[in-house]
Amino acid sequence: MDNGQPLAEPPAAAGINHHRDNFQAVLGFRALFSGAVGIVVGQNAIVSVLHGVGYGGFDFLVVLGIGFLFALCNAATFSELSLMLPRAGGLSTYTEVALGNFPAIVATFSGYVVVAMFGLSAEIKLVDDVMGTLFPGVLPPLVLPFTLLGVFVVLNIRGTDVFARLQNVLTFLTITICLALGLSALTRTGAPLPPGQVPFADWGALDGGIFNLMTLGIWAFTGLEFICPLIEEARDPARNIPRAMLLGSLTIGIVYLLLALGAGTYLNRRALLGPVPHLIYAVAVFGKPARIAVAVIALTASGSVVNTVLAGVSRMLYGMARNGQVFPVFKRLHRKHQTPSVAIVFMALITAVPLTLIGSDPDAITTLLIAASASWLLAYIVAHLDVIVLRRRMPTLARPFKTPLYPLPQVLGIGGMTYAIINNSPSPEMTKTVFLLTGVVLLGVSAMAAYWVKAVMKRGLFEPSATGRAS
Repeated sequence: MDNGQPLAEPPAAAGINHHRDNFQAVLGFRALFSGAVGIVVGQNAIVSVLHGVGYGGFDFLVVLGIGFLFALCNAATFSELSLMLPRAGGLSTYTEVALGNFPAIVATFSGYVVVAMFGLSAEIKLVDDVMGTLFPGVLPPLVLPFTLLGVFVVLNIRGTDVFARLQNVLTFLTITICLALGLSALTRTGAPLPPGQVPFADWGALDGGIFNLMTLGIWAFTGLEFICPLIEEARDPARNIPRAMLLGSLTIGIVYLLLALGAGTYLNRRALLGPVPHLIYAVAVFGKPARIAVAVIALTASGSVVNTVLAGVSRMLYGMARNGQVFPVFKRLHRKHQTPSVAIVFMALITAVPLTLIGSDPDAITTLLIAASASWLLAYIVAHLDVIVLRRRMPTLARPFKTPLYPLPQVLGIGGMTYAIINNSPSPEMTKTVFLLTGVVLLGVSAMAAYWVKAVMKRGLFEPSATGRAS
């Protein structure tokens, strides 16, 4: 059954179809803010920030500032694009109008679908690792990750209002616990400092190694734009979408800063380089009872990421199906709840594949995740190019949000993402493998996209759409 027909067709602006589908506008600012923050402050992100402190000390604080700057650039770009072309397809819709269907499909699949597939696997496997460390032998391997994935699939299908309520709770709990941990450590209101610990004694001064941490700083803030495909379900999007991403960036920066400073207060840098540094950190500050807090962080932070990714990427696939860029089955909505249930289930199924592989070879899947991440950064570059191209091609198109200081944020964003792609691998010996796998991902997606555009859509590869049509 296909319930994905538009209810009404508002007047088009400058030839762009601003239709609204059978979605209900139930997402207010709090839900959008929670989605933007929740997708970024996941367990993997928290661990990465603590690893960054372990590697860089004071250098990493500078890197976080640079990452925050790039986050503002990305937020401005996606705010302008999403409000100019308010469609569930997200990047695919913007790029179709700016650059054509081929780059639209490549950017969305390689930058979001593939990355989400590996990213969700790594995120919920980390839940398994943490719980296995805290409560060894309680559950068989992978039972908790698959259960978590299944629960969020059901909740996402049940409706956007369920997503909103759940996301508010998950994000509030994650941020509250992280802030409590960072503030308690920084103010030394928790347990006494470990014997021999002198706060920040080994943090050192800037020594030029900052450039080796740049990619980590950029990655710490990526993902805010996952709320943009939810725009057709948002209330007052012209006000709430930009505000959610901009205030979300600020909130994330504050949380990371407090976590970093608190970590330097209680732990030396070497102690932060293990697989579960947030567990060591929490126990140092609050004692052994803090293991429960870490368990809560594991569930809420990873749950928040899974919840937002399933919601965001499923809407991307739905929007692409309406644009004719993927199989029409993805535009089917659930008969009762009016959610893109087929796309949600599809995302869960492709996540389950690498999740199973992680159990046997975590190093291989980590390499795959790093390789796929370069495609995500490439998607950011494409988004910045979309803004520049559309400013030139469609200068009179209504833009409820316009990037301040245009085109500086786009130029900075392109430069930063390019640097991060070039320096994406954590060690020189992995660089060759990472670039090889990235090339394989892009080649495979490009071949699929080229065939689809030419044989199915019967369009030119780089033929921009003048209508942002719905099929």
